[in-house]
Amino acid sequence: MDFHLSEEQVLVAGCKKNESWARKKLYEHYAPAMLGVCVRYTNDYEKAKDVLHEGFIKIFVKINTYSGEGSLSGWMRRIFVTTALEFLRADFPLRYMDDVIDSKDKIETNEVSAVEKLSAEDILKCISELPKGCGLVFNMYAIEGYSHAEIARMLNIKEGTSRSQFAHAKQLLQQKIQELHIHTNAKNKYG
Repeated sequence: MDFHLSEEQVLVAGCKKNESWARKKLYEHYAPAMLGVCVRYTNDYEKAKDVLHEGFIKIFVKINTYSGEGSLSGWMRRIFVTTALEFLRADFPLRYMDDVIDSKDKIETNEVSAVEKLSAEDILKCISELPKGCGLVFNMYAIEGYSHAEIARMLNIKEGTSRSQFAHAKQLLQQKIQELHIHTNAKNKYG
């Protein structure tokens, strides 16, 4: 029987005892990744830092509820997503997101090849330029992996609205990616 604790287990145990060294190490290890989550939701670095700060406060307050089942980073990510959504609710009335009608829900073959030629940075930039409502749903569904039912509950919207916003986001992304692909090809061709 192995009695050695992993570094993560030691950090969690230290945080549960309110040890400042453990909190500092946990913060240093997870802050860069969680800041990325916060930026993706706020589209603003300064606001994302505020969300990051609030999220870590919640992590340290709720650390005793972490049972060790599932990954710590996954548990933390859910707290940061929830914190970002709370921040957005104060800044943007999510309940007024309207259904988007007649959104195309397919990806054309040439758009797939366009995506393959773009960098991850270009794709993330396109996602960050989506309108708030559909960009939020896109992040939650496509990146975080929430179901439309979960998104509807979290945002206090209809499940159909979530699906519609996601379809609209995909349509807008397809257009943005195609435009970026055309621009990149022209730039490469004509220098």
